[in-house]
Amino acid sequence: MEKLVKVAVDAMGGDHAPGEVVKGAVDAVNEKNNLKVFLVGKAPRIHEELSKYQYKNEQIEVVNAEEEISCDESPVEAIRKKKDSSMVVALKMVKDKTADAFVSAGSSGAILVGGQFVVGRIKGIKRAPLGAVMPTAKGPMLLVDAGANMDAKAEYLLQFAQMGSIYMEDVLGIKNPRVGLVNVGVEEAKGNQLVKETGPLLKECENINYIGSIEAREIPYGAADVVVCDAFAGNIVLKLEEGLAAVLVSQIKEGMMSTLKSKIGALLAKPALKKTLKKFDASEYGGAPLLGLNGLVVKAHGSSSAKEMKNAIVQCIAFAEEDITQKIKDQIVKG
Repeated sequence: MEKLVKVAVDAMGGDHAPGEVVKGAVDAVNEKNNLKVFLVGKAPRIHEELSKYQYKNEQIEVVNAEEEISCDESPVEAIRKKKDSSMVVALKMVKDKTADAFVSAGSSGAILVGGQFVVGRIKGIKRAPLGAVMPTAKGPMLLVDAGANMDAKAEYLLQFAQMGSIYMEDVLGIKNPRVGLVNVGVEEAKGNQLVKETGPLLKECENINYIGSIEAREIPYGAADVVVCDAFAGNIVLKLEEGLAAVLVSQIKEGMMSTLKSKIGALLAKPALKKTLKKFDASEYGGAPLLGLNGLVVKAHGSSSAKEMKNAIVQCIAFAEEDITQKIKDQIVKG
């Protein structure tokens, strides 16, 4: 019998909350029978949105929370003072084991702070990185750290690589994932002090498949399955790829609509182009997990649609079923 996975969702977080969040939750439970979603936030507004859809009542439960955390608030102050906010209430459900996972499209800073201080890090894990699953020519890739730890040490990056490898193998099914270290060249002598100190640690680590340094231009080609760096470099890589993808899609559409001939060509090419673009659609992979905590915390994009919220919720099932938290304890902390 399948394990029932319980996910606490911040229904008030994100640019399109609660509408898109609620629809995403409904789509998730309608797709997965072994899923229960707790929608946390202002109950009247959530029930109003839920009334638009059909779903199994036992798979969605509304948990009232009167406060909200906005993106312009100090993350530390908001988490500390707004105990009845949708984010804090949902995070506490993970801490108390009422829920297996937490998903929010709300304030990135508050999610990072809340994950660390409410859910808490696994004992022995030095820092919790944000892992962003991104599309490449060879399939999904995990960029870690994508935004949590701007100042890192080599020992942190070693654990990032180990946790990222566990996630990619057990959640996304990529056996013996290749680990690459972001650098300005492939030679071991290149890079800043952090990279020079991290490379040897990754090379000596027996439980990862380290392939060496990789340059940023190699990432979209699928040079590695787990791409490791500090959050400063990682967030730049992430934002650049997001912006470049948006520009390319916009330019392709503009070019195809520019003349009558190009419009006719666009109609003929549409099925193949749609299939290709889907491979590079980051929303297919859900949100970014905050790894190394005593429970799963997932950061969805602030402008997430219902589809992105659904995928962020559904990805929690594999994480819980594979017991990634326990595997991190066994393979990294104890090992």
